Amino acid sequence: MTFLFTLVLVFFAWALIILVFFKAEIQSTKERDPAARGVLEIVLLYPGLHAVVAHRINHFLWKMKVPLLPRALSQLTRFFTGIEIHPGAQIGKGLFIDHGMGVVVGETAIVGDNVTLFQGVTLGGTGKETGKRHPTIGNNVVIGAGAKVLGNITVGDNSYVGANAVIIRDVPSNATVVGVPGHVTKQEGKKMDLLMDHVHTSDPVMQHMKDLVRRVKTLEDKTPGQ
Repeated sequence: MTFLFTLVLVFFAWALIILVFFKAEIQSTKERDPAARGVLEIVLLYPGLHAVVAHRINHFLWKMKVPLLPRALSQLTRFFTGIEIHPGAQIGKGLFIDHGMGVVVGETAIVGDNVTLFQGVTLGGTGKETGKRHPTIGNNVVIGAGAKVLGNITVGDNSYVGANAVIIRDVPSNATVVGVPGHVTKQEGKKMDLLMDHVHTSDPVMQHMKDLVRRVKTLEDKTPGQ
C-alpha cells in the first residue's frame, strides 16, 4: 500500500512539473490534437508529451556531460512511453509526438520548432557514417506514421513526409514527399498545414500510371488508321 501511494505521489509530482515548467509543450499538443479535451488529460495521459519533457531533462544532463544517467533515463522513458529519443538529439520548441509508439530519434538528429511526428517515425542513421549521421528537420515539418528519414540529410521548413515514406536525400522547403524511396511532390508554393492529411496526399505510383495513360492516348491519336 505504501509503495502504491508513493508511486501515485511521484506520478502527480511529475505531472505538476510538466504543468508548471512545460506550458509550450502542452499548448502545442492542445493545438494539434483534436482529441485533446483539456490540459489535465494532456498532462496526465499523453506519452508523447512525457517523452519530450523527459528529453529536455536528459539533454540538459547530456550537455553537462553527466555520465550514464542521461542514457539510463532515456531508456526508462522508452520503457514507459514507447518513444526513444537519444539524449544527444537537439529538439526545438513545440515538438508534438502523436500516439508515439515506436518513434526513434538518433543522437545527432536536429529537430526544428513546431515539428509533428506520428507513431513509428524513425530519424535514424544509415549505419555507414560517424559524426553527424542523423537528419536535420526544419521548422513546421510534419512526418507521417511509419516514415523513415535516414542519414545526414535535411528536410526543409514547412515540408510534409507522407506515411511510410523512406527519405534518404534532402527535401526542399514547402514540399511533400511520399513513397519508397521518397518522391518530392510540389505543392505550387503552398505552405504545408501542421494538421497532416493522411488521405489526400499525392500517390507517386498513381501519378506515373496517369502519365502512362496520357502518353498512350497521345500515341494513339497520332497513329493513322486508328
